[in-house]
Parts: sequence; structure tokens; C-alpha cells
Amino acid sequence: MIDKSKIVWRDVHLAFAEKQVLRGINLNVLEGESLVVIGGSGSGKSVLIKSVLGITKPDSGEVIVDSQNIVGCSSHEREAINSKIGMLFQGGALFDSISVWENVAFGLMQTGSARGTTARSRAIEVLGRVGLDKTVADLSPSELSGGMQKRVALARAIIDEPEIIFFDEPTTGLDPIMSDVINQLIISCVRDLGATAVTITHDMRSARTIADKVAMLYQGQIIWHEPVSNLDNPGNDYVDQFVHGRGEGPIQMTIRQ
Repeated sequence: MIDKSKIVWRDVHLAFAEKQVLRGINLNVLEGESLVVIGGSGSGKSVLIKSVLGITKPDSGEVIVDSQNIVGCSSHEREAINSKIGMLFQGGALFDSISVWENVAFGLMQTGSARGTTARSRAIEVLGRVGLDKTVADLSPSELSGGMQKRVALARAIIDEPEIIFFDEPTTGLDPIMSDVINQLIISCVRDLGATAVTITHDMRSARTIADKVAMLYQGQIIWHEPVSNLDNPGNDYVDQFVHGRGEGPIQMTIRQ
């Protein structure tokens, strides 16, 4: 059988000083699959993404993209890997000092893929794909609502038609209706691009909507990795407590007095 894994973490360990964040992570994401990673704050979810982007380097283990172990790869190889990746950052991370279209086309202009009127036209085209018309192109991000800012950030993530898209808490701070709008846009954009998606979220409604599979990270390990259809009856007490937001269960929260 042909291995169609797009991203693989194989026995990945990573610590920051005395804090062990990842403790032997084994996880794979198939080509064209949408994986949602859940887990408590500080459990290491963002570190998984950063290990693919090269922001953090594992102490041991392999991070494999398209059958290539990218841990310790050269700067040229890193540039090639990152050119395949789009990223929607938590909070959008837009630059207020430049216009909406310049935010969307930022990556294209930085790499020299497009400039000037060509970059602007491409940005306006992609804004249309996320439901925003050209009237917003010359506005400042600060003039937009939170939901519109998220859509601008999504447009920036997909403008280069990436093979892999990371979504970091894409619905945080949005009302339920706008959250669903963003979820549906994520689904359509990933489908249209044929991209592989990895999403970090605490929003279980979002997870149920956009995921093919869900993985739970707890104490530095993947303790559950199943189709999203199993999320409400996971057969795992930790996942069940987290998904249903129960205070009672095996996950104990430390409350400082």
C-alpha cells in the first residue's frame, strides 16, 4: 500500500528547560485530510505546528513532510518546505500599518512572486473567495470587524495555494454565527485547494464541523486519534471529559488559592 501521509511526527520529544512538552509524539496526517488537534492550554498543541514550520526543533524524533525528515534540514530545504504551507494565526495577526490587500499579498511581495498591481489584483481575487469584496482592499485592518479580520487572515493563508494549511484557534473571539461562517470557509478553501489541514481549537463545534479526524494531546502524548464521528462517544475518559467540558474526571485542574 502506498503511504499517502503528508505530515508525520515520529517519536518526537521536545523540552523547554525543565519542562517536557512533547513526550514521544506519534501522529500522521494523510494527504488531503483535515485533522483537528484538541487538548488543554499549554499541552503542546502549538509546538506541533511550530515543529513543522521550523520555529522549534525537536530534541529527538522525526518530523516528516512529503516523506522527507525536516528536522535539522538546510535553510534552502526549509524555504522549500515553508513555501508549501499557509498559516492562519490565532487572532489573525494582521499588520495595522498596511492595507488589507497588502496584508493578503504580503507573502507574495516578500518572495517577489508578485508585486504592485499584480499583487493587488491577486489579493482582491482571493478576498472574493472568502466573501469580501474589493471595497475592503484599501481599508486598514483596524477598520474591520473581528469576523472580517479573520477572513482577511484566511485569504492571506491561501493566496499562494498551499499544500498544507495550519489553523490556530480560527474561531476564538467570534460569535457562534461568525464562527460557523469561518468554519464553512475553511472547509471550502481546503476542499478547493485539495490541501492538508491541521487545526488547533478548543471549540468543539468547530472541531465537529471541519475535522475528518481528531487527535487529543495530553501530558505530551497523543492519547486518542480517531474519526470525528467517534468524538461524542470516544471510549476514552480523558477525551470524554474534555469534549463535554466536565469539571469532574481524570483531568484535574490545579487551582491556586
